[in-house]
Amino acid sequence: MRPRTAYQVFRGVALTVVVLGLIAPLIWMVAASFKTNVDIYDPGKALAFVPTLANYANVLQQANYVEFIVNSLWVAFAATVLSLILGVPAAYSMSRFNMRKSALVVLMARVIPGVSLLVPWFYVFSNLKLVGGFGVLIISHMFVSLPLVVYIMMGYFDSLPEELEEAALVDGLTHVGAFRRITLPLSVPGIATAGILSFIFSWNNFMFALVLSDADTKTLPVAIFDFVGYASIDWGGLMAATTVVTLPIMVIALFVQKYVVSGLTAGATKG
Repeated sequence: MRPRTAYQVFRGVALTVVVLGLIAPLIWMVAASFKTNVDIYDPGKALAFVPTLANYANVLQQANYVEFIVNSLWVAFAATVLSLILGVPAAYSMSRFNMRKSALVVLMARVIPGVSLLVPWFYVFSNLKLVGGFGVLIISHMFVSLPLVVYIMMGYFDSLPEELEEAALVDGLTHVGAFRRITLPLSVPGIATAGILSFIFSWNNFMFALVLSDADTKTLPVAIFDFVGYASIDWGGLMAATTVVTLPIMVIALFVQKYVVSGLTAGATKG
């Protein structure tokens, strides 16, 4: 009993340390968003301070962050929808027709750092006079999130029994009909997982928006740097802006975590 009790105590302490290490920066960020810059620099007011909403007022009004929120939502939503429209049928074809070479290409595209594509993309899109528009942001986000969608959905389709589609083919349906009426409804959890992860990636993406956007199409991660100047940094406004970016994704992840986990593990076993 003693070794088991000691192990439970050790596990509890270890989990507590890990959790505190993960959430401590988030707690500091949220707390700093309610402080003035003077209070942030004062160690004595780390916990005892008078909260203020001036930073959030600056973010949502003076910095026009509502427009940037709309931009981020539009780019993330459009890129996610396009990735699903193209990625789900592609993943189904690769899974059902054993297109393993194509799957290998998709996997290679998944592991290639997206930043390595920025220079050629900027050169091509600038020659096409597309840099600065929403279209180039949506396309760039889609190209990077599309392999993720294909990779997740291939594992999910591999876990679905092929006998259901074979029975549908015997009843007279085509492959497209069997996919639309049988496989697609069964793959909703996997599609939800792929869509959620794609949306989160696009929402948090910084590098593509920094290079390919302009003042009118700026997204939230890029707009955060408006609080960083050459001579000083508005830490209160920066923390408030970061909180505005982070909290929606955290809330979404909190409510959909079980669906994401079930979708990711659905392809772990086949049959």
